[in-house]
Amino acid sequence: MTPVYTIIEQKLSETYAPVQLQVTDESHFHEGHAGATPGGETHFRVHMVAAMFEGMSRIDRQRHVLTCLADELNGPVHALALKLKSPQEAASN
Repeated sequence: MTPVYTIIEQKLSETYAPVQLQVTDESHFHEGHAGATPGGETHFRVHMVAAMFEGMSRIDRQRHVLTCLADELNGPVHALALKLKSPQEAASN
């Protein structure tokens, strides 16, 4: 079975062709909390920079990514933190 981390990374890479992508499994920080399961892969943080986000609002970016990862969010993923920027925004920080 493919790890959830790998599925998230593949889907985001294929959909957004990001110039920067970091997917972090933070499940170990949530052991014993709601939604956490033994073995982890329930809580993730995504930092992504993609040209596709240019001109999109923060909410529209998040909606787009949540739609892309709908299967994972309806299954093993309990929480997903998103930091989504366009290349121009990333360069100005």
